[in-house]
Amino acid sequence: MDRIIAPAQRFAGVVRLPGDKSISHRYAMLAALAEGPSSIQNFSTGADCHSTLGCLRALGVGITQSDATVRIEGVGLDGLRAPTGPLDAGNSGSTIRMLSGVLAAQPFTSEIAGDESLARRPMRRILDPLSQMGALIAARDGNFPPLRLSGGPLHGIDYALPVASAQVKTAILLAGLFASGETVIREPVQTRDHTEIALREMGGSIQVRQRVIQLQPRPRLRGRELAVPSDLSSAAFFLVAALLVPGSEVIVEGVGLNPTRSALLDLLASMGAQLKILEVREQAGELIGNLLVRYAPIRGGVIRGSQTAALIDEIPVLAVLGATSQTGLIIKDASELRVKETDRIATVADNLGRLGVTVKVAPDGLEIPGNQRFRAAELDSFGDHRIAMAFAVAALAADGPCVIHGAEAAAVSFPEFWDTVEKLRRS
Repeated sequence: MDRIIAPAQRFAGVVRLPGDKSISHRYAMLAALAEGPSSIQNFSTGADCHSTLGCLRALGVGITQSDATVRIEGVGLDGLRAPTGPLDAGNSGSTIRMLSGVLAAQPFTSEIAGDESLARRPMRRILDPLSQMGALIAARDGNFPPLRLSGGPLHGIDYALPVASAQVKTAILLAGLFASGETVIREPVQTRDHTEIALREMGGSIQVRQRVIQLQPRPRLRGRELAVPSDLSSAAFFLVAALLVPGSEVIVEGVGLNPTRSALLDLLASMGAQLKILEVREQAGELIGNLLVRYAPIRGGVIRGSQTAALIDEIPVLAVLGATSQTGLIIKDASELRVKETDRIATVADNLGRLGVTVKVAPDGLEIPGNQRFRAAELDSFGDHRIAMAFAVAALAADGPCVIHGAEAAAVSFPEFWDTVEKLRRS
């Protein structure tokens, strides 16, 4: 599907975005393993999170949905059933990586795979620790989906993550729920802690001290009422749009403000963004509030090291912002972008080039000079939801209408994206 995006004279309004994708995945998996029903409000509308629901249904979990509220009938740690066929994770790396931690402990054999894009994504980061816990997992070429998991008894491990990854951490924690003995994870830098918060809220025994996580096995998780904050990663597109188009002002309501996700706001503030956080409150251990952003000239900056890991999902749209900033943007230590839904270093550079932007490509990042303008162009999502949305934002600041080829890719995480853009775009 092609989508034509006309330039905006202003970008303004109040918007409430769909539920956080990361939290939705985790709430669904833990609710399935809990005893009793859970109701999850504002569940993500993205296709990835519905791939997780589809896999849980195939494992015998009762799930019903009404609008954005999902009800899950928890079966407890020992209640999952063998699926009748391969589990389909679709395009969702979160689904296959995190759910593998659960499947590795089951007393049955299961297979999980996904679409063509997912089949190219490496799984070694979860295979190594899960195998150390006693899991029997076969992967194509020892690294790629489909994964075949022959479940059985697991034991806890003391594992230092070689690379910061919240998905890998979650896979180990979910496996650790079923293991004999304590599971300990040591993080090189702190990653998003939604799993730890949700486990604690649902009755798990978990302690976190200075990036060391200790989980006790076999808790009685309890179903409960939950509500998912709006997705800060989705909000990033609208924050950047407001910073690109003069005269803009946007309020994003009910957005998740978890401190482990605050790197985006910290970076934007350091670049000169006019941001205000309004009406902060706590909900099931997660901080939530409203974000106000107004147009302001942006200085530019450098993203490297642990900051890169914290911003990995937002880098495509931040690269767009960097091209128009005063001093440009340098992105380093981002080789993980090479193995996302697309090679995001290559696809970001390709689309920036189509817009007339000069960019220097490195093996692990990009160097984007500032004070550049976007010309009207035909752009491509390359089947990647974040690329589609990032360059729709760029199109709002172009000198004429742009075409986004493969615009349907946005539905992976944000089906309402295009309607929301049109709601806020002022001609």
